[in-house]
Amino acid sequence: MSSFSTPGVPLSLQGRTALITGGSRGIGAAAVRLFHQAGARVAFSYQSATEQANALATECGGPDYCIPIQQPLNTIEDGQALIAAAVKALGKLDCLVVNHGIWPSHDAPIAGMSNDQWRTTIGVNLDSVFGLVQAATAHMQSQHRASETAPRGHIVLVASTAAQRGEAFHADYAASKGALISLTKSLSSELAPIGIHCNCVAPGWVATEMSAAALNQPETSNKIMSLIPLGRPAHPNEIAGPILFLCTPLAGFISGEIFNVNGGAVLVG
Repeated sequence: MSSFSTPGVPLSLQGRTALITGGSRGIGAAAVRLFHQAGARVAFSYQSATEQANALATECGGPDYCIPIQQPLNTIEDGQALIAAAVKALGKLDCLVVNHGIWPSHDAPIAGMSNDQWRTTIGVNLDSVFGLVQAATAHMQSQHRASETAPRGHIVLVASTAAQRGEAFHADYAASKGALISLTKSLSSELAPIGIHCNCVAPGWVATEMSAAALNQPETSNKIMSLIPLGRPAHPNEIAGPILFLCTPLAGFISGEIFNVNGGAVLVG
């Protein structure tokens, strides 16, 4: 699963640019690789994994093709600052993939969840997203006014199955991701008429560093796998692929969609 190819049907983003948040590892890193392979120039954010970020940028061709940007994403202002840095680095912005997020792995009953945990999760998973989307949309609109023939843009938010069915002892995470689903629908209603496509990918369990604590615990892992008809967690590429697809011309009539990628664990009609 280390590479991705579509013989005969290219998922091309040639000439396009993309910003992928949380891009140094996991789903984000897989998306950076796929967008690069599809021909896009990519910027990606990271917070502290400098060595991994630099290695990924080198793997994807270096600064002419792939640019790491160190930027915390805890507040609205952080999101706005990242868009400004990405536009400066890339010269324009065609695609925004909002992939970053935190999932506190310890169980936190709602009666005892600390104010600090709630505020931190909402800050990272929702407040910064508002800043990103607000600034990216403004740029895409001005970019289009400067060149009427240019396609406007794509925004893909990464939510979670927890957004759809809730998650006991992780109400902060589920609430923040549920808000992204509502935000996707609101953005689509507002922005589709002016050519900005807004969609959401909602993954189930994915084999990443964030989920390792749960998946590496046999009792927890067995319970999780029993609820997934495919019987395994996703590989990061299996989430990055749908994200890429939603930014290509093949997805040109899709807007406001919640794209479920969960091995059949949550069926939403």
